[in-house]
Amino acid sequence: MYIVAIGWLYVTVLMALTETSVIGGILTLLFYGLLPLALLLWLFGGPGRRRRAARKNPESTRDADADPPDR
Repeated sequence: MYIVAIGWLYVTVLMALTETSVIGGILTLLFYGLLPLALLLWLFGGPGRRRRAARKNPESTRDADADPPDR
């Protein structure tokens, strides 16, 4: 998926370079490139974040009825 992100940034940087003004180029890079890409990476990174959180805290994923504590 990172190759898609790199390709998208490449295209938007070239689009920004062809703008007639500096402000237009910055806005193009920001609104066509960085913000949508950040949203895409955040949305598709959700399952990985959940897996890392579950691996970090394994007792929260265990079913309470399956393994009662010793008394």
